[in-house]
Amino acid sequence: MIELKNYLQHLPSIDLIQSDERFRLLLAETSVSNKRLTNWVQEEINCIRQKMLSKCCNKYPYNKSEMIKYVFKRLKMRSELYLKPLKLKRVINATGTVIHTNIGRTRLSNDAVSQVAAVAGNYSNLEYDLNKGERGTRHKITEVLLKELTGSEAAMVVNNNAAAVFLILRTFAKQKEVVISRGELIEIGGAFRISSIMEESDAILKEVGTTNRTHLYDYEQAINKETAILMKVHQSNFKTIGFTHAISTKQLVNLAKKYHQPLIYEDLGSGSLYDFKMGNEPVVSKVIETGVDLVSFSGDKLIGGPQAGIIIGKKELINKLKRHQLTRVLRVDKMTLAALEATLGNYLREEFNNIPTIRDISLPICEIEKRIMMFTDHFNNNDNKWIFKIENSASQVGGGAMPGIEIPTLVLAVKHLNLDSHTIHSRLRQGTSPIIARLKKNHVLLDFRTITTEDIPIIVEVFKKIE
Repeated sequence: MIELKNYLQHLPSIDLIQSDERFRLLLAETSVSNKRLTNWVQEEINCIRQKMLSKCCNKYPYNKSEMIKYVFKRLKMRSELYLKPLKLKRVINATGTVIHTNIGRTRLSNDAVSQVAAVAGNYSNLEYDLNKGERGTRHKITEVLLKELTGSEAAMVVNNNAAAVFLILRTFAKQKEVVISRGELIEIGGAFRISSIMEESDAILKEVGTTNRTHLYDYEQAINKETAILMKVHQSNFKTIGFTHAISTKQLVNLAKKYHQPLIYEDLGSGSLYDFKMGNEPVVSKVIETGVDLVSFSGDKLIGGPQAGIIIGKKELINKLKRHQLTRVLRVDKMTLAALEATLGNYLREEFNNIPTIRDISLPICEIEKRIMMFTDHFNNNDNKWIFKIENSASQVGGGAMPGIEIPTLVLAVKHLNLDSHTIHSRLRQGTSPIIARLKKNHVLLDFRTITTEDIPIIVEVFKKIE
């Protein structure tokens, strides 16, 4: 066996790589600087050296020319990756899932997009009081709108609802007990658990009841001098059916008044400012009417705004949250506030059809059929390679909202004369204009509930390019 030092002797020097014609060609063909390319060379050579030192040397039977060839292969791959377009790109949602977490959840309204562009490209009064000519607070930007829409005394915004839960628990229940039903210790997407967030906030979890049944006396028996919060979590991402029993927010409010002690906090998860008249998602204003102390919910689910955690409730409590040091850690930027303000403005003016989330969930079958026909009309020639069939199906709300609710829809099942469904699905997803479709029982399905009329010409072009 050749000794390891003999293999190490074959490692090319950086100068040798730099003097190679291929190095100069890479510099000429790409926008990579000499310094960056040289750094890559050094990294690749060091990587080979470390592999040789850590593994059996007979696994690396390279001579110097083979090593140089390998280094340039790696440099070529890195330069191509470096020159690729931005990783975050627009995709077309053909799944029919309106709030699709994996592809960015909801689309913003045109008003929100315009407001973000205006604020992002210019200076703004983010923390400047134009009337007083002095430092202001970003909390005021959306607070008036949220108070008007929900009937709450005060409001604030952090960067997501998990942050809202953490801030509330940390502020009011640090090293104190939070009473919660076992049936509401939920886990949301990405393995984030309510119980884990409570643990990180330094609150003490006090479970009551059982997975399927919790009674008022369970909460009452748990209340003691260490109880800080009676917490209720809306089951927005799952549904328990059968032999079940749960306590309403109003019942907890009355219980808290009886003992003059714990706060009542409800985590609504998705949250809704609009009555969809389906599922069991409560309208936020109705929850506030129960007398609950604090409510938190997401901005980018059923509301159809940007990612945000919205907290509303009693003014005294909201002011305490605003003063907490963590609030600065969890605060949102000007673009989030711009998008949220514009979205809330749509709600205040009852421009519900301007909000894509509401519009898509409520889209009638006749409009979906119209969009399908707009697409298929481009493929009416006799030698068409595509076979289309309209089928009845169901769309989903998504984002953990309205679990179990299926919205009747029409889908377009597509087949190709020469390609199987998995190949079609892959090519749609990996193209320059990615289309995310459903793949079910060896059929590719396009749900036009989430495909806009502006998307259709793009999809037509993609389909015509697939051979």
